[in-house]
Amino acid sequence: MRALVVEKNEEGETSASVQNIDESRLPEGEVTVAVEYSTVNYKDGLCIGPGGGLVRTYPHVPGIDFAGTVESSTDRRYAPGDNVVLTGWRVGENHWGGYAEKARVKADYLVPLPDGLTTRQTMAIGTAGVAAMLAINALEDHGLTPGNGPVLVTGAAGGVGSIAIAILATLGYEIAAVTGRPESTEYLSALGAARIIPREELNETVKRPLESETWAGCVDAVGGTMLARLLGQMKYGTSVAAVGLTGGTALPATVIPFLLRGVNLLGIDSVHKPYEGRVRAWNRLAKDLPLDKLESMIQPAILEDLPRLGAAVLKAQIKGRVVVDLRG
Repeated sequence: MRALVVEKNEEGETSASVQNIDESRLPEGEVTVAVEYSTVNYKDGLCIGPGGGLVRTYPHVPGIDFAGTVESSTDRRYAPGDNVVLTGWRVGENHWGGYAEKARVKADYLVPLPDGLTTRQTMAIGTAGVAAMLAINALEDHGLTPGNGPVLVTGAAGGVGSIAIAILATLGYEIAAVTGRPESTEYLSALGAARIIPREELNETVKRPLESETWAGCVDAVGGTMLARLLGQMKYGTSVAAVGLTGGTALPATVIPFLLRGVNLLGIDSVHKPYEGRVRAWNRLAKDLPLDKLESMIQPAILEDLPRLGAAVLKAQIKGRVVVDLRG
């Protein structure tokens, strides 16, 4: 089978290449899947390149998401011919992942393909879309409804932001999209953003712990200084769903927004989310994500493109969603 294999030399330098490897090298697991599609996430870029502390052993096959058809299974929940999707569980990090024509994983890691979606569409969604939907579910569980005011989406041109905007627009929300890429304005407007905010307007710390109450909710894929700043702009009793850290892990904020405005900071984990929460997210994605907008986000790719795309995603140079065709 063909796979993207990342190797490390004695000097600690990594390299990635497409190789033909024997299926016997696949790791242990109850289910073997003929992979049809995968995608490219920030973590994939780290694993293709320097590892970022995510990869434990080499040689390694990255790919934190994949969708395909069950080839064999020793778990009665899945049978040959079943269509399945995998996101998270550190597959592609410390367990061989989806950048190969076949993958073998624990049955607990899989979810049946949602009704109404193809394997290609599920990988256009991938971890980014699942995280976006988990964030929207959390915001609505904490009281967000259309009509409360504008919802802010940061890192808007990336995978999480793109899918969050498309879903929120379909649900009737007014959306303000934050981006550092002015060339993405038309793209974000087509997805449903009513307002485009240049990144520099929010990407600096201010001395005032509270600013004007502006946002009814926020899906934040950036973190860092931007997250600290927007906490002081949230309306009373509203919530921010934190789903990413492209702006850094530090949070130079005060507790004032939490104490004086009752703002909620909701952490979104897509890696170890229990099965029921994953199924809820996938079912809503199948229902609430407009497939025509999803199609407009897709950038097709093959295995040979992955070293270049892995480097690009680390530099925030990918717009929308990459769909990697593994069907040979």
